[in-house]
Parts: sequence; C-alpha cells; structure tokens
Amino acid sequence: MNATDLELLVTAARGAQRMAYAPYSEFRVGAALLCSAKNGERVVVTGCNVENAAYPASMCAERVAVGSALARGLRDIHAVVVATDALEPSSPCGVCRQVLAELAPEAEVAAVAGDGRITQWTLSELLPHAFARESLARG
Repeated sequence: MNATDLELLVTAARGAQRMAYAPYSEFRVGAALLCSAKNGERVVVTGCNVENAAYPASMCAERVAVGSALARGLRDIHAVVVATDALEPSSPCGVCRQVLAELAPEAEVAAVAGDGRITQWTLSELLPHAFARESLARG
C-alpha cells in the first residue's frame, strides 16, 4: 500500500473509530477498506466496533466494514487499516482474519496505535493457513 493510500485509510479509520459503540470494553476500533468498484473507481468503506451486553453479539470494526462493502456491491478489497488507541498497533482478531482471508485474500493490512505508530502485514502473514473454500472440498 502506498503512502497516499495509507494516509487516506488511517484518516478514515480514525473517523470510524470515533463512531464506535464500546461502552463495555471502552476499546474503540475503526477500520477502513480500500476497494475497487466495477467501474475501476477506488472506494473507501469504513466500519467501527459495535459492542453488545450479550458479548458474543458484538461486531468487530473490520467485519462491519466488510459487510458494508459487500452491501454496496464492492468485492475487490485491496487494503485494510485498523485504528485503535492501544499502546501497540492491534492486528485484526482471529475471526476478522478468517473473514478477510475469504473476502480479501490479497489485502494488505495495517494497524495504527494511539501514538500513530503503524505496523503492516500481508493477510497471509497474519493467517498463513486459512480455512478456505477449498478446505470444504469433498473426495
């Protein structure tokens, strides 16, 4: 991901982070995706975490953003940025990694900490042996 895209996505992820609903953990997370529309236009889609008193019903920012992209007909996801106020850049959780592995397998992933430090990975570095569509093949 080039520096311009990274800056754009960090700004968008920080904006989404401000919208997070995190009354229980107070761990506000924003995510921004860089997608391509069918006409080739580059589109940024955001999401924030949404907690719930029934904890398993909570939604991660990354999955909210992916769902928003899909609802808009955007299937080509090239990059993901996750923004938190944590001391260290926070990578996507395991469930988010699995969703990204299916829907954005070639995506570059970056995380930005509260102090602005950024760490970047490929999705295959974060989830090297993902459970994929091919894993469901039957003999």
